[in-house]
Amino acid sequence: MKAAVRPAVDAAPALRVRSVLFAFYELTKPRIVVLLLVTTVPAMILADRGAPSLWLVAATLIGGTLSAGGANAINQYLDRDIDEVMTRTRRRPLPAQVIPPAAAVVFGVGLGVAGFVWLLAFVNLPAALLSAGALAFYVFVYTLWLKRSSPQNIVIGGAAGAAPALVGWAAVTGRVAWPAVVLFAIVFLWTPPHFWALSLRYERDYRMAGVPMLPVVAGLEATTRSILRYSVVLALTSLALWPVAHTGLIYPVVAVALGAAFVARAVHLRRSRTVTAAMSLFRYSIVYLALLFGAVALDTLVRFGPS
Repeated sequence: MKAAVRPAVDAAPALRVRSVLFAFYELTKPRIVVLLLVTTVPAMILADRGAPSLWLVAATLIGGTLSAGGANAINQYLDRDIDEVMTRTRRRPLPAQVIPPAAAVVFGVGLGVAGFVWLLAFVNLPAALLSAGALAFYVFVYTLWLKRSSPQNIVIGGAAGAAPALVGWAAVTGRVAWPAVVLFAIVFLWTPPHFWALSLRYERDYRMAGVPMLPVVAGLEATTRSILRYSVVLALTSLALWPVAHTGLIYPVVAVALGAAFVARAVHLRRSRTVTAAMSLFRYSIVYLALLFGAVALDTLVRFGPS
């Protein structure tokens, strides 16, 4: 007697659920969130003059992740028409129609509210307000106003990405002090050369989408000149943390080395004016930020040890 043949299980619903869940995850731009959080923990270590409690670090990172993820989801909702035009972004969840726009904006607002409530409940009010302020700035000032109207969009809008350093400091101390301001300034000045280098690679995309990024408005020569200028100012500003925060020697030595390499890549881009040089600078800028803030943490822990 033959065994009964069991009908094949339809895997489509399960695949659809996984696809939708992954799409919501992608709405938060997780790689950008990780980069933002890289600046939070060293700021906390410097503020604490040692290692803060694991709970405080975890609570701050959770709240920051929720807030940043919410800002990115709302950004994708507002930029869905641009993302559909640009080759680099047309596979994002909304242009790809994996999830409806209404669900994306509700998701983003929900994350933003959850981030504020979490930081208020488990960290402190200043950290919650700074995080919420960064979200509002990113959505209203950068996305809704500057991105489509000014080549200075990424310059001014960079304040939102620099805010995690302030949030980390406030999480430990309940206020903002000058070392936190210098950390904020470092990320603020890092943002233009970082994104302008990338925009040189995708200049055609931005032109097609009508986004006035600097390469579209001012051209290659002016963009590479601006990148070099900001790179020099960034390298010099990074050294200001040494006297302001009274760091040890580890930080300034690392800052000089990293800054020199940053400027050298900017000089190479200025001379060659190639996409290859632009992407080399873009990739290095990510390494630069991670290592520079890592040096902040290492310098502090070597000098003071765990709290």
